[in-house]
Amino acid sequence: MRCPFCGNTETQVKDSRPAEDHVAIRRRRFCPSCGGRFTTYERVQLRDLVVVKKNNRREDFDRDKMERSIRIALQKRPIDPERIDQMISGIVRRLESMGESDIHSDKIGEIVMDALARIDTVAYVRFASVYKNFQAADDFEDFVHELRPPNPDDE
Repeated sequence: MRCPFCGNTETQVKDSRPAEDHVAIRRRRFCPSCGGRFTTYERVQLRDLVVVKKNNRREDFDRDKMERSIRIALQKRPIDPERIDQMISGIVRRLESMGESDIHSDKIGEIVMDALARIDTVAYVRFASVYKNFQAADDFEDFVHELRPPNPDDE
């Protein structure tokens, strides 16, 4: 593994342990050349996924890109980071096990929204506002109204 600080390729693994509920391995590494320490994660990848965008453009699936958008939606929410990692790994496993290597971006968005809805409704609404491209406050109001159970007094 190349040192991110000096570029040396002869780094040493100092510690390995399971991470993300045993679906990844966390390795602490040390660079004897510059003394730098850094962490890497090793995950199983079942297949290479390709995202088919709405305009039919294709790009390689980027786990980090999906993770960033999920973490933005969950920013300042009381969710354990380990739970977030497990959710992200579960989403990726679900995508990889769908049997197709080409996955439409809409399907990925729906799966992410489904996962967020189960752990935090605020993050769900935040993610949906970007995913569904809300343009006005009315869009939020309509979406949140759909989330609320019907009130029997309204009838």
